[in-house]
Amino acid sequence: MDDTIIYPSYFRIFECRNGRWFIKNLEVFVTFSTTNHEDIKTLYGITEGQIVIELFRINGGKSGYYLANIQDKTYYYCVDRNGVKSKLLELGIGRIDPLESMNG
Repeated sequence: MDDTIIYPSYFRIFECRNGRWFIKNLEVFVTFSTTNHEDIKTLYGITEGQIVIELFRINGGKSGYYLANIQDKTYYYCVDRNGVKSKLLELGIGRIDPLESMNG
């Protein structure tokens, strides 16, 4: 099973474990500018700390994965990584790998 999750740079994936928040690594594989995609304050006018406050509000800091659309300031809770993939598909981002669906 492939653990790769591909999503637009204006999304960030956070994980909350035991009350501690972790931002998952963002690896840009195609870029057409010299923009630093890690500088969310400059790009979107919000800090990681402000995002964590919003994420905490949607589920009280429950352990799991959180998906943040920092462009539109919308936030989602997902129990696990598969939930993140499912939520992105639900939002119209990505597609199911045809080879993965044949093996499942």
